[in-house]
Amino acid sequence: MSKEIEDHRLLNPSCNEPFSSVLERHVSRRSIMRGGAGLAAMGLLSGFGLAGCSDSDGDDDVDRDNDTAPEKTPLALAFESIAGSRTDAIVVPEGYTAQVLVPWGTPLNASARDWRSDLRMTPEQQAASLGMHHDGMHNFALSESSASRDFLLALNNEYIDQDALWAPQGGPTNADEGNRPADEVRTEVNAHGVTVVRVQKGDDGSWRHVADSPYNRRFTTATPMTLAGPVAGTDYVITAYSRDGTQTRGTNNNCANGYTPWGTYLTCEENWPSVFIKNTGREADDDRLGIETGRGRYGWETAAGSADEVDGEFARFDATPRGASAADDYRNEPRTYGYIVEIDPYTQARAVKRTHLGRFRHEGCWPGKLIEGEPVVFYSGHDSRNEYIYKFVSRELWDPADASRIGSDYDRLAIGDKYLDEGTLYAARFDADGTGEWLPLTPEATTQDGRRLSQALQLADDDLAGVIIHTADAADLMGATPMDRPEWGTVDPVSGEVYMTLTNNSDRTPEGTQATFTSGDDIDALGVGYATAPTNAANPRANNESGQIIRWREPTPAETTFEWEVFVFGAAASATDNFSGLTELNQFASPDGLWYDDRGDGRGILWIETDNSGNDVAEYTNDQVLAVVPGAVSLADGDRAVIDSADQQYLKRFAVGPNGCEVTGIFATPDKTSLFINIQHPGNWPANGDELTQDATRQTSGQVRPRASTVVIQKEDGGEIGL
Repeated sequence: MSKEIEDHRLLNPSCNEPFSSVLERHVSRRSIMRGGAGLAAMGLLSGFGLAGCSDSDGDDDVDRDNDTAPEKTPLALAFESIAGSRTDAIVVPEGYTAQVLVPWGTPLNASARDWRSDLRMTPEQQAASLGMHHDGMHNFALSESSASRDFLLALNNEYIDQDALWAPQGGPTNADEGNRPADEVRTEVNAHGVTVVRVQKGDDGSWRHVADSPYNRRFTTATPMTLAGPVAGTDYVITAYSRDGTQTRGTNNNCANGYTPWGTYLTCEENWPSVFIKNTGREADDDRLGIETGRGRYGWETAAGSADEVDGEFARFDATPRGASAADDYRNEPRTYGYIVEIDPYTQARAVKRTHLGRFRHEGCWPGKLIEGEPVVFYSGHDSRNEYIYKFVSRELWDPADASRIGSDYDRLAIGDKYLDEGTLYAARFDADGTGEWLPLTPEATTQDGRRLSQALQLADDDLAGVIIHTADAADLMGATPMDRPEWGTVDPVSGEVYMTLTNNSDRTPEGTQATFTSGDDIDALGVGYATAPTNAANPRANNESGQIIRWREPTPAETTFEWEVFVFGAAASATDNFSGLTELNQFASPDGLWYDDRGDGRGILWIETDNSGNDVAEYTNDQVLAVVPGAVSLADGDRAVIDSADQQYLKRFAVGPNGCEVTGIFATPDKTSLFINIQHPGNWPANGDELTQDATRQTSGQVRPRASTVVIQKEDGGEIGL
C-alpha cells in the first residue's frame, strides 16, 4: 500500500502467535543468524542458512519432469550498483535510459481534453483519462510477434492526492467538514480504479500510448461489476442497488495486482474500508476490517441528497442501516468490497469480483506454479500489521487448453468462473522449525479449540459465504500466524518457490515482553488479538521498521504443508540489526513491490521495490529498485540461504525514484529489453508538467503539478535489462 493512506490501526482481534515470535524461536533453534555485527554482540552466529526449501535428501539438482527445481546456472548482474539519490529525478545505471509514459491525466479518447498543468478536472475528463497514483500493473500481448513492442497495459490507480487533483482551484472543497460538491466527489471516484491502455514502442526506441484505441478503458469506483463465488446472491450483499445480491458498483484502492494463466488481469482491493462509514448497526466484520465512523476518508457520503444524485451514488458510502431491510439501504455495501477483481483487458466485458479468494485488505494476488492436472493456486497477503497470508486452491484441475490466447475470440471470464469460483481458501501458519501449514477456511474446519469453524463464527453449518465475509476472523480462529504487513508476492515459475515482502511493523516488542491486545472480553466469539506483540521466529526484530522478504516452497501446488525461510532482511548498512550484511550500495528498508523475472531457462532475477520513510535508509536515498539473483545465493548442499555479507555482489541497487515517491508496479517485456515501473505520489516530478512523454532522469527546476507516471527503463544499446 502507499504509506500516504496506510491505516495504522491494529485490527486483528486474535491472540494467535505472531510471525515475529515464530521467527525468534526458529532463529534460536537453528542457530541460523551468521551475519551482522549487531547479532554477534547478542551472542548469535553469523549468516542465515536453512534447510527450509530443499528436498528431504538435500539434493536440489532434481528433474523438471517431476515438477521440482532443476539445476540453475546463476545470472550475473552486469550493471554497477548506483548510489542513493535525494533529487526530483529518476536515477538509473550508466548505459540506461528512463522515459515517462502515461502519467495521470493522459487522455484515453477524444472525449478528454489534452493535458496541461492548469487543467481543471471534471468527472467526464477524469473518466476518459488515466487515473491517479499508478500501482500494480501487467502487460497483455496483442500478437505474439509484437508482444514486446505493442500491448495492452493494465494498471491500478490506487488513491488520490486531493491537492494535486484540485490544484487549479487551490484544493478540494470542504475536505474536512461540511458537504462535498457532487461533481468533486464524482471526479475523485473516477480517479480511482484501473486503467487499460494500449502502448507501443516506436522505431526510435521510445514509447507512447495509442490515443482512441478501442481497448482503452477505465474501471472506477462507480463502474458496475458482477459478484461471483460463494458470497454472490446471498443475503450478505443485498443492497438497494442490487436486491438479489449479484451486482455492485466499483472497485477502490487497488494496490498490487495479479494475472491468470487464461489471460485476464487481477486487481486487488486494499484500503477500501476508509471510504465507507457506518455509525450504527455495526457488525463484527465492520470493526475487524476498519469501516469508519463519523466521516469517510474523502467525505464522499456527504454528497448524498444532492439534487442530481443518481441511484444512491453517494448515499452508498454511508452503510448505516436506515430502511426496513437491507434491500432498502446500503448497510451491506462494504460487504461488496474487499475482493480480487477479474478483468478481461481484451473485451468490454463487465469486471467480476471473485469472492472465494477471500474478503480483506488484499495487497495483490499471484498465481503459483502451473502444472497440468493439478489445481490452480493463487497467493495473497492482507496488508495490515499482524495480518495473514492466504492461498486459494481451485477445485478444477488445470487444463492447458484453457491457456491464454491473444484476442477476443473466447470467453476468458467463463474460464475464470471455472477456476476461481470453487475451491478452498487457506490461511498460513508458520512454525519455528521452518515448516508451516495451510489452514482451511471452510465451515467444517476445526478451530484451535476444537470447534467447528462455522460454530465459532456463529454461522449456520453450511454457510461458506459467511466464512468468506469474515475471512480475517476465520483465520484468527484457525490459528494463522500474524505477519509484519504482508504485501507483494511473486513465484519462481520453475521451482514454484514463493517470495513475499513483509514491509514493516512498528508495533513489535522485544522478546519476553507482555503482549497487549486490541480488545479484552469476547474471546469465545471472535478471539482477542495483538495491539503489540513480542518478536518471534519469522519476525525477530522489535519495532521492525525495515522489514524482510520470506520464501517458502510446497511439494505440489495443492499441498497443505510448506517449508519456509527468510530470504533477506532490510536494514541500514550501519544498523545493529543489519542481519543480511547490506552495504551503502544496496541498503534498503520497507520492501514492497516484488517481481520474479524468469529468463526462460530456469534462471531469474528477483526485483525488489521499496516504500520507505522515517529511518536511516530514507535519509540516505529515496525509494528504489534493487535486483538480486536468488540462484547465486543458494548453498551448495541444497540449503537455501538468505543474503549475507558474502553475497553483496548479487544484490544491487538498480534505480532510485524522485523525491516523495513510492516505486511500485513492475514487469519487463517478454524480450526483457524494457522494464516498466510506476512512480507513485512524487513530490515535484516529472520535470515538464505539460508533456506526456519525457526524460524521466531530467531533474525538475521550480515547482510543478506532480503526476504519478509509468516509467520505462531501457539499455542504450537495446540489450536485456540487468545483464
